[in-house]
Amino acid sequence: MADVHSPAVRSFNMSRIRGKNTRPEMLVRRFLFSQGFRYRLHDKKLPGKPDIVLPRYRTVIFVHGCFWHGHDGCRYFVVPKTRTEWWTEKINRNIDNDHKSVESLKQAGWHVLNVWECDLKKDKIRDTLTRLVRDIRHM
Repeated sequence: MADVHSPAVRSFNMSRIRGKNTRPEMLVRRFLFSQGFRYRLHDKKLPGKPDIVLPRYRTVIFVHGCFWHGHDGCRYFVVPKTRTEWWTEKINRNIDNDHKSVESLKQAGWHVLNVWECDLKKDKIRDTLTRLVRDIRHM
């Protein structure tokens, strides 16, 4: 099946996908700040460069995009119909890297929390953020 976009349009679209300061990440950061939490961002010294680092609580938060991190059973994770093998390998590498980062962080004594993009949609965001704050305070 041919791509519905020309190579130039596809390249432009892909170049607009960010790894930092994504909309889901910004939602979590704003909420945490409003609740009095202070944090560092994308600490390169920690495995996996966590999106949010809460040193006071020895906690890190990864805000995962459902597609890029292979959220199992999620409607937003669909393997593309073109170059399926390449995409499957890429997403599986991301999942493996996530597991390695989490294990390294846990061995170093950090608490690791994951927030999925789909849990930040309108119908779930309040419960997700409330649970996140509860989890941070009770670790």
